[in-house]
Amino acid sequence: MIDCFDGMVVSWTVGTSPSARLVNEMLDLATGTLKPDERPVIHSDRGCHYRWPGWIERVEKAGLVRSMSRKGCSPDNSACEGFFGRLKNEMFYGRPWHDVSVDGFMDAIEAYIHWYNEARIKMSLGGMSPLEYRKKLGLAA
Repeated sequence: MIDCFDGMVVSWTVGTSPSARLVNEMLDLATGTLKPDERPVIHSDRGCHYRWPGWIERVEKAGLVRSMSRKGCSPDNSACEGFFGRLKNEMFYGRPWHDVSVDGFMDAIEAYIHWYNEARIKMSLGGMSPLEYRKKLGLAA
């Protein structure tokens, strides 16, 4: 889950196949970071996990607003699509993965996300990482 404010990955789950459990856990992690008065909009694609009653119930219980573009049009989900493109270009492509286990690959994804949030600079944030930017604004310790 990407915060459109600064591009920080605020929650994520990693697994070997997409499942309702993964997206529910990701949403629960994200909503657990919100202050009582925060009610962000949740942009997503039209994947079945984001349309099933359990997800909708969690979103409504947290007081969030769901946002989905029409089929074949993905601007609402562009922050996540852009992040996945960067992840593939910066972490995945150009590396030999044939000797890496599934667990090793998932560990590499986790390490990339931490690096992305804490160290990877973004020119749109004045040459700071999302975490550095938040610290500068007094939004993170």
